[in-house]
Amino acid sequence: MATSQKLTEHFLTCSICTEVFDKPCTLVCNHTFCRKCVVNYTKTRREAISAKSLLCPFCSKMTKVSDPERPVEEWADDVQPIFVIQGLLDSFGPGSKDTTNCSYCKEEGETTPATSWCSVCDDALCEQCTRMHQRIPSFRHHDVVDLSGETKVKVKRKVMCKVHKNKRIKYLCKDCKTAVCQTCCTIHHRKCDMVVEIESEIPAMKTELKRNKENLLKKDNEMKRYVGKQNSLVKEELALYIQIESSIKSASLTAIQMIKAKERKLLSELKEMSDRHIGQLKADVKSGEMSVQMYQQQAELIDQALQSECDMDVYEMYQGCEAGDVEAVGVEDMKEKGRIDRITFRQDTDKLSRALEDLHLGEIHVQYDDVLDLKATPVLQDTINVTVVGDAGGGDPTDVTVLEVNGTDTVVVTDYNNNSVKSFYTRNSQPGHSKLSLGGRPWGITRLKHNQVAVTVWDTSQIVTVEVNPDLVLLSTITTSKQYLGITSLTPSTLAAGAEFPPCVDFLDMSGHVLKSVCPGHEGGTILKCPSFICTTRTGNILVSDGETSCVVCLTPEGDVVFNYRPTGDTALEDLQGITSTSTGDILVTDFSLDRVIHLTESGQFVRNILTSQDGVKNPWGLCVNGRGCMYLCTSDVVKVFTCCK
Repeated sequence: MATSQKLTEHFLTCSICTEVFDKPCTLVCNHTFCRKCVVNYTKTRREAISAKSLLCPFCSKMTKVSDPERPVEEWADDVQPIFVIQGLLDSFGPGSKDTTNCSYCKEEGETTPATSWCSVCDDALCEQCTRMHQRIPSFRHHDVVDLSGETKVKVKRKVMCKVHKNKRIKYLCKDCKTAVCQTCCTIHHRKCDMVVEIESEIPAMKTELKRNKENLLKKDNEMKRYVGKQNSLVKEELALYIQIESSIKSASLTAIQMIKAKERKLLSELKEMSDRHIGQLKADVKSGEMSVQMYQQQAELIDQALQSECDMDVYEMYQGCEAGDVEAVGVEDMKEKGRIDRITFRQDTDKLSRALEDLHLGEIHVQYDDVLDLKATPVLQDTINVTVVGDAGGGDPTDVTVLEVNGTDTVVVTDYNNNSVKSFYTRNSQPGHSKLSLGGRPWGITRLKHNQVAVTVWDTSQIVTVEVNPDLVLLSTITTSKQYLGITSLTPSTLAAGAEFPPCVDFLDMSGHVLKSVCPGHEGGTILKCPSFICTTRTGNILVSDGETSCVVCLTPEGDVVFNYRPTGDTALEDLQGITSTSTGDILVTDFSLDRVIHLTESGQFVRNILTSQDGVKNPWGLCVNGRGCMYLCTSDVVKVFTCCK
C-alpha cells in the first residue's frame, strides 16, 4: 500500500492538475500529462495552434499530432503514455489488477480468494482454477507461484507487437530506431543492417540511463536551492514592505490632514509594486517547484525502468534520454526581462518643509534589473573594435546582442564584411574574443536562449544557430526558401524573419519551414519593402524597421498592424536600420543617413533623438540594450557602448 501511495503521489500525478493521471499522454519530450490538461494548455498558446502541435507546459517542445484537421480537443487522443507510466498505472493506479481474488471467478460474478499467480497469463487463480489451468496442455509450462506465503510476485511484463498482436517485441532495429517483433523483422526489416536483440543492448542503455539520472538529480538539487533562495527573497521583500510602510506613516505624522491623500497614493503604489514583486518571486517558486517535481518524476521513471524486468521499459526511456529530453528547463531559462529587482523609499524632507500644499512625502522607487534610463543623457562608456587578427578587411558590425554567460557579459556581433559572427568579453580581467566564420554575409542576430543566438546569412539563404560559451560554437545551419535580413525569436521554437524579395515577415519553425507569411498593406499599398531589422516587444508584438519605406511597423503575432510610424517634417525618417525594445516598452531605432538614434514610446509616438552626430554617432546600424543599463550601437567598424546616467 505504501509503495502504491508513493508511486501515485510522486510520478503518477499530473503536474498541472496535481491529480492522478487521467488518460495520460507522453509527449515527444518524454513529459507526461493528462490529455485534457495538455490540450487546455495548448489552446492558450498561439504558436502551438499555428504549428498544429501539442505544446509541453514544462519545456515548450512541440509534439506533432496525427490529424491536425480534427478539433484541438481531440489532438491528444492518439498520444499514448510510455510503457513505464502505463505499466505503473496498471499495477498501482485506479482500476489496477486485483491480485486478492481469482480473475476467472470474477468474470463469472463470483468472489474467490486467489492462491496462485500465473506470470504468463498475468492472472490471479484460486485453487480450483489453478488445477484447471494446469490441465490445459499449452498452459502446463507457465510460471505459476504460490500467493499464500511470503513469496513476492515479480511480474515481467511482456510487450506485444501492435501489428502482430500475438508476437512479443524482442528485437531492435538500430537503422530504423524501432523495437519490433520477429515477424516485423522478417517482413519490414530484411534490408536493415543492424537488427539485434533488445536484451543485448540493455547494459549499455542502463549505463546511459544512470548517467541521465545523475544529471536530473543535479538539476533537481540546483532547482531546490533556487526555490529556497526565492523563498528567502519573498520573506525579505515582505520585511522591506513593512519597513517602508512604517517610514511612510512616520513621515505623514508631521503633516496636516491634506497629506493623507498623498499618503494613500504612495501606499497604494508601494502595495502594487510590492505585490507585483512578490508575485514574480512566488511565480518563480511555483515554477521551480514544478521543475523539482518534473525532475523527480523523470528520475523516478528512469529508476523504475532500471528496476523493471521489461526490456521495452528500458529501451523507451533510453530512447527518450538519447534524444536530449533530460535537458529541461534550468534556473537560467526561468529568468525574464523587466523584473523588479528591489523597491526602496526615497523621502524628500526639504520639499516637505517648504510647501505643505505641495507636500511630497517621498516616492516609491522601483529598481529593475535591465532598464535603460532613457530620460538621462547617454554617456560613451566603451568602444569595441570588431576588427580582429585574420580579418580580410576592416570590421563591419551590422547587428549586435548581449548575453550573460557564466556571469560574463558577452557582446555578439555580426560582421558583414568578414563573413563572420564574433563575440567579445572579459575573462579573468583580460579581454577576449572569438570568431566564427560563415559561408556568407551575416546580417541580423537574435537571442534564442541564455547562451544561444540565431543569425541570418542572407546571401546563402541560411539561418545559423550558435552557442556562446563565451567562445562561439556552430550548432546548426538551417536552409531557408528566402534571403532573410532581420530576425527575432518569438518562442523557443519559432522565429520571425524579414525578407526583401518578396517583401514580407515570415514566421518560421526551427527547421526553416514557413508557418505564416505576413505582407501588410496600408492605404492600398505596401508598408514593407525591405524589413531590415526586427525585434519583439515585451507584449509579444513584432517591431519592423523598414529601410526603404523609412517607417516603423508594429505587428501582432497574427500579422495585424498595430501602428505604422512614418512622420514628416523635422522628425521625418530617411534610412531606418536597427531597432530594439526595452523592458519598459520603449522603442529605439537608428537612422543611418541622419546619424541618430530615435526614442519612441511603446505606442509609436516620437519622444526625442536620444543620440546624434554630436554624440559621435556616424552611420548607425543595429543596436540593443542589456540588463545593466547599457546601449550597444553598431557604427562603422566599432560597437559603441553608452550608459544613461543622470
